[in-house]
Amino acid sequence: MLGKTANGLFWMSRYMERAENTARLIETGQRLALTRLGDSDDEWRSVLQSSGALSAFLAEHDEITKDAAINWMARDRANPSSIRSCIDLARQNARLVRTAITGELWEAINATYMSTNDMLARKVAERDLPAVLRAIRQNTALVRGMVHGTMMRNDIYDFLRIGTFLERADNTARILDVKYYVLLPTVSAVGSSIDNVQWESILRSVSARGGFRMEYGNAGGPQEIAQFLILDRRMPRSLAFCASKLKDNLRYLNAGATRPNASLRMVQDLETGFLSHDVGAVFEYGLHEFIQAVLDKLATLARQIEIDFRFYE
Repeated sequence: MLGKTANGLFWMSRYMERAENTARLIETGQRLALTRLGDSDDEWRSVLQSSGALSAFLAEHDEITKDAAINWMARDRANPSSIRSCIDLARQNARLVRTAITGELWEAINATYMSTNDMLARKVAERDLPAVLRAIRQNTALVRGMVHGTMMRNDIYDFLRIGTFLERADNTARILDVKYYVLLPTVSAVGSSIDNVQWESILRSVSARGGFRMEYGNAGGPQEIAQFLILDRRMPRSLAFCASKLKDNLRYLNAGATRPNASLRMVQDLETGFLSHDVGAVFEYGLHEFIQAVLDKLATLARQIEIDFRFYE
């Protein structure tokens, strides 16, 4: 496969996953804002930080407000990671690799693009926002379903999956990094209603609330949340699950080689060095330091994948 085709597949799936993650973050921010008795604008700083858009937002705006944050994350074309920008970029990459994907997948991407542009063509009223975000999540889920249901399990599929799971792992790690203090056992507010709302926000922002309740009921606390989102290989948005899928797809791409390429060795090191310990070891290492190290390794891995598969040649 040509490197530029692999590049298009990789980024198409990354941008589609990023759009869905951003929609979920906005939903979480809106829900958190409703739980605050006073000014809720401060909560949007952490939402922007989780999405990696805080510094760019502050370069364009003098202060953080709910309306400005939602507009920036949902529809502002000046933000390359807004939902609207991500869907647009996903479609652009899909067009570049049109002959490598099925007609059903292309139609799903194109429909998502047209629907999203229609819904986000103008500022979204607060009362309409939940329905708009739900529609965006459903559309991106349809695209993912077409990948699973219509694509051959070959190198094209592998690059699509690598982009998805790299983006997903990065998103989960960023959310944990922004909210890590909520999970620390020394937090004085542990057990309070505010603390529980914050725990809930972490789970909701990665669509993990239902699975967590099935596993732990109402007994789960900070340590269980960290275990679930970092180390549980059954949870499809945990760091361990994403690393496992990255390893599988990179191994398929490496089949026939005399030795693992650099990117496969990196993800194997991430698994054995960071994601094979128990949660107690994570807290002993330092949760913030652990997540920062994982984020650094994910960024390095992304760059190495570009090199190994000659994305820009």
